[in-house]
Amino acid sequence: MRVLLISDIHANLTALKTVLEHAGAADAVWCLGDIIGYGPQPNECIEAMQTLEAVSIVGNHDLACLGAVDIADFNPDARRASLWTNQVLNESGRSYLTALSAHRQVDAQVTHAHGSPREPVWEYLLDAQTADESLAFFQTPLCFVGHTHVPMVFQSIAGRPCMRALPDDGEVLTLDPHSRYIINPGSVGQPRDGDSRAAYAIFDRQAGTISFHRIGYKIKETQRLMREVDLPEMLITRLSFGV
Repeated sequence: MRVLLISDIHANLTALKTVLEHAGAADAVWCLGDIIGYGPQPNECIEAMQTLEAVSIVGNHDLACLGAVDIADFNPDARRASLWTNQVLNESGRSYLTALSAHRQVDAQVTHAHGSPREPVWEYLLDAQTADESLAFFQTPLCFVGHTHVPMVFQSIAGRPCMRALPDDGEVLTLDPHSRYIINPGSVGQPRDGDSRAAYAIFDRQAGTISFHRIGYKIKETQRLMREVDLPEMLITRLSFGV
């Protein structure tokens, strides 16, 4: 079974379409939250998840755009984008997002969480210590997360403390049956690791591997659409730099 792992699309349909084309055929699509927020095409990105019959969870920006969480701590640009998205979000999109949870156990092998297994909506998994603390909050060998917008692997071998790795484009991780993992495929629509290319991963369940990928997309097209709906210039500019 070939599974496409995506996260943090952030209403960037141009990036999403590029990833889907580059990834090729998949038996399933797993989306780790933040389908919308920041970008110019929220309804279209939700419709794409529905068409793909993706197994999705909800992220903090999805909830913010629904008005389901307090956005007082968001920076002004993020608040403005969330409020705009709330205004343009259609009823089908609202219903789809409202039905999603921020954490789910898919099967005996895999758990999904947007932020972390401990705090699925808000916690950022960026260091090995936080990953160690999260191991107690899921029972499966694998947990896939999003939220940080950075491709990342945390591995705990035979119960030892987690090690952190930042996978390169094209890198293939062979899963160790004696390890537990927390894995982030990176962001489709708004990477933040200094690489502006869209990020995704492929989980080959039969082979026991996860491959990490980057692909350039037409950033200027997304930026043009953002300007047309008067989204904040900082959110537009940052796409060019992957920050």
